[in-house]
Amino acid sequence: MTTVTIYKSNDNSYKRFTCAGHSGYGKAGNDIVCASVSMLVINTINALEAVTAEEIDVESDEDKGFIGCRFKKELNSGSKVLMDAMVLGLQTVEEQYGSKYLNLKFKEV
Repeated sequence: MTTVTIYKSNDNSYKRFTCAGHSGYGKAGNDIVCASVSMLVINTINALEAVTAEEIDVESDEDKGFIGCRFKKELNSGSKVLMDAMVLGLQTVEEQYGSKYLNLKFKEV
């Protein structure tokens, strides 16, 4: 199962997110849940860097299926929209394929 954890402050500001694990929906290279989650997460990170020029720290370990993104400062409005869009996409994947393959969690920090 893939677990995506979104960390937000008590005022609902995004602070960071992590994505860990392999969904197990299909064989490597043919896993549509894994591909969907990866596309949403990686595209959001790329857009945060290239489009909104956010200051972020990214760490990843492809073998373990891990990627993490931490925001160095408060996100601007465009970045918040990107994050909201990523969350919406992840919620849709979780609803369509089930929490057996994708578990989306929110934690307050």
